[in-house]
Amino acid sequence: MDGNSTDPQYPKLAEQQASYIYRQLVLFKSGVRQNPIMLGMAMSLSHQDMADLATYFAAQKIIPGVADPKAVAVGQALYRGGDRASEVPACMACHGPDGQGNPGAVYPHLAGQHATYVRTVLTAWHDGTTWGKTPHASIMPTIAKRLTAAQIADVASYIAGLHTATPIVPTQPTLNNTAFAK
Repeated sequence: MDGNSTDPQYPKLAEQQASYIYRQLVLFKSGVRQNPIMLGMAMSLSHQDMADLATYFAAQKIIPGVADPKAVAVGQALYRGGDRASEVPACMACHGPDGQGNPGAVYPHLAGQHATYVRTVLTAWHDGTTWGKTPHASIMPTIAKRLTAAQIADVASYIAGLHTATPIVPTQPTLNNTAFAK
């Protein structure tokens, strides 16, 4: 179990930031983030278990994905420059130029993530799904609503082909952060 899901409908957890994995486990356990499979898995986990799992997966090496060559131009333009006409900011503003994310802000590592998973999540946000009531909970749904289905597919494919130059060294997340459960 190296965190590289072989089924593209499920996310790769390898190299994902520990703080992000921990936060998602807290959201699943609290029921704020709805997923019957993950709810069942997270229910029995203690905060220490969640922190340990997060640290473990963050330390694993991601198996890079491959972008569809037809999607690279549009996907890269959106990721690096956004879309001024529809007020979509550049993805790299929060997730970094090479998709490493921002552990302090708990913005996830995206590079190499399955395109199918990214497309599914962006589409869910586009259609109104949110996870929690923190200020961050509305950021991606607001952005995704401004994307077309074609743009979502192109940027998801581009993200799958992104490769990070220098992985972030994982640190164990802060335990019992109740702000994550809101």
